[in-house]
Amino acid sequence: MNPLRILIADDHEVVRRGVRVLLEAQPGWAVCGEAANGREAVAAAEREQPDVAVLDIGMPELNGLDATRQIRHAAPHCEVLILTLHESEQVVREVLNAGARGYVLKSDAGRDLIGAVDTVSRHKPFFTTAVADLVVQRYGQRDPVTADAPRTVRGRLTPRQREIVQLLAEGKSNKEVAGHLGISVKTAETHRNNIMRALSFHSMSELVRYAIREKLAEP
Repeated sequence: MNPLRILIADDHEVVRRGVRVLLEAQPGWAVCGEAANGREAVAAAEREQPDVAVLDIGMPELNGLDATRQIRHAAPHCEVLILTLHESEQVVREVLNAGARGYVLKSDAGRDLIGAVDTVSRHKPFFTTAVADLVVQRYGQRDPVTADAPRTVRGRLTPRQREIVQLLAEGKSNKEVAGHLGISVKTAETHRNNIMRALSFHSMSELVRYAIREKLAEP
């Protein structure tokens, strides 16, 4: 039987190390890669084609939500498990919309992580207890994919624009954004102008506050 191949992505090395030790103690499980930010996670998923990717949400360069979307495209058979500190309804909704199969709070990792990885590897959903209650209460009577979608400002931005918002909010210049994304500086500037216009923002401070509120960047 082939080993269960797992990718770990978190910007804190101590967290990655602890998760790796926990997962590799399971017979037949192997960590095939680690990543310190969302962009590295997407590249590793495309290269390694893991069975499960364990992602944090608040990662630099590309947050876990947008990384989830890209991983689901780059490695379609890979299931994504979010391991995070956040348990707000908005984040849960975004995680479901992004295509993640499971959601575990870091405070529950010692109890739930092994079971969560095993469950999502079998293409079944797993939610930590508090989040499961949210899912049942808030999504049992409506479609989680479309609920509230028209009212979210985030819906106005394309996936590429969300990447650029995160990079700008992290203090990257237009030149640095262009380098990260493999585009010209002029294209990066055009994207920035289009984003500011789409969101009706007039300053970078507004954009930074928006990025933090939408979990595209950490405060």
